[in-house]
Amino acid sequence: MNRKRVTHAYIDMPRALVRGQDLRLARYRKAPELGPKILFFSGGTALRRFSEVLANYTHNSIHLVTPFDSGGSSAELRRAFSMPAVGDLRARLLSLADDSVTGHPEVAALFSHRLAAPTLVQDLKALVSARHSLLKAIAEPMRSLIQSYIAAFYKHMPADFDLAGASVGNLILTGGYLIHNRSLDPIAFLFGQLIKTRGTVRTTTDADLQLEVLLKNGRTITGQHRFTGKETASIDSPIQSIKLTGEADDIDTRDASKVCKETRTLIDSAELLVFPPGSFYSSVIANLLPNGITKALNKNPVPKVYVPSLGTDLETLGMNLVDQIQVLNAHLSGKPQTKDSAPKTARCSIDFLLFDSQLLSVSTEQLDSICNKMGVQIIDIDLAPDNADLDRYDDVKLAEALLGLT
Repeated sequence: MNRKRVTHAYIDMPRALVRGQDLRLARYRKAPELGPKILFFSGGTALRRFSEVLANYTHNSIHLVTPFDSGGSSAELRRAFSMPAVGDLRARLLSLADDSVTGHPEVAALFSHRLAAPTLVQDLKALVSARHSLLKAIAEPMRSLIQSYIAAFYKHMPADFDLAGASVGNLILTGGYLIHNRSLDPIAFLFGQLIKTRGTVRTTTDADLQLEVLLKNGRTITGQHRFTGKETASIDSPIQSIKLTGEADDIDTRDASKVCKETRTLIDSAELLVFPPGSFYSSVIANLLPNGITKALNKNPVPKVYVPSLGTDLETLGMNLVDQIQVLNAHLSGKPQTKDSAPKTARCSIDFLLFDSQLLSVSTEQLDSICNKMGVQIIDIDLAPDNADLDRYDDVKLAEALLGLT
């Protein structure tokens, strides 16, 4: 691109990004097991490739992912078992998996496998009986353990369950969820141990809840897949507010979604809190909805960084960057906007805006408002990829920029 990077007098580059950066990064690459604890709030796909790159610098990253997906194969599992979505959890665990010989790549291969016609029923039965080649390739005692989870899924699988395109990893997680008293944390931990995940991955809650958005035109939409624009038509009015809801009228979503002590401990241990690229409401804001998340975040004084998405995010219809930070700050403060309320001017919760002005065009007026009125420190640095894909940040550059803030 030929456009010159715009600089502003109020943009201050943190010292960590310009002093001692090379030495620090070299140290992280040499001993990633000693790398910093950077926590990411996100969905599943946006950080998949980034997570693989990040593992070269730190094995201590923390990923809290959303369990509210209501489309695709996740919808079938949720319908059958009244459970949270596990697809994003599986995907992030796999993206952080050690793919070397010592990392049990044969286990990762099984978790990545999808059932396909015309042999999907036969393949599932072969997995249940441990006759499938992918399961036979796994040494004991891991083979028997994994088989027990697949068998648990099969035992409880409804007769009308649609197996087409089902991820074996999702089926294993579902079996573990059922065995462990409908809790995801134990099976997520075990899954991570089996494939030697270089980081910690958890869902923000294991409650069976849905996302519900209220549009500015008064329309209410329940179900993530119905408002992201990925499986159905895109929304025709900006999102006014978002909340968690359950199918039962009398469900207490605050009680049902209450985060566990282990998740609060993970948040408290983080050295940097990152709100990364991803669908704004269904990936980023959704992670702040479970009861206890924002309280835990506000107890940890480490910097909070927002990295806005590139390209088109259908969930930000009618929003600019100032609007996004206002909504994010409102949720972080525990005072999200509702149908009848005006936008909150909350105490600033985001400390840094990290972006590349050559990839994301933001007006001087917006930057002035973000910096001088909202108190956010703006970091405008080169994050452009070498290829022509300008809808994504370069994964290495983004990882190193975030590491420079630790």
